[in-house]
Amino acid sequence: MLGITLKETRVYQEIKEEGREEGREEATVKLVIRQLTKRFGELSEEMRSAITGLPLPVLENLSEALLDFTSLADLQTWLDRQ
Repeated sequence: MLGITLKETRVYQEIKEEGREEGREEATVKLVIRQLTKRFGELSEEMRSAITGLPLPVLENLSEALLDFTSLADLQTWLDRQ
């Protein structure tokens, strides 16, 4: 046709990047929840849902902030401020 493959189209590239972003977000959610669970025990479904709903930049902030948490109350306070 025009000598363009599907992979070269802008729409394909945008969809591919969106998929990568979703993958990074999903992996970060899983990591943060694993770290919190290891440190404090099982999280409530409410906390899990709150974490899952965070956008990637906020998740990245949480991944650093959790290093300073001493209890689940610290996590709840942090989530309430978001």
